[in-house]
Amino acid sequence: MTDTTDIYFESYADWRQTLTQRCKINLTAEYARSRISALQNPSDKSTQEFIAKYGEAYLRQVIEWFEQAERDGN
Repeated sequence: MTDTTDIYFESYADWRQTLTQRCKINLTAEYARSRISALQNPSDKSTQEFIAKYGEAYLRQVIEWFEQAERDGN
């Protein structure tokens, strides 16, 4: 099994900075809503892979961060 502990973010600020600066993702409210929808869909293949790799608790954390990004608006 691959060690994935180094990719877990401990704060919203770190997560957001990585997505927007390193990954060059435009973290708009619309983008956040689309990711929330996908991550809340247990039939979505990428969501199933995320859960298998990182677990349910981290999935919930990432959804919360996308919800915060949606509230932030961009």
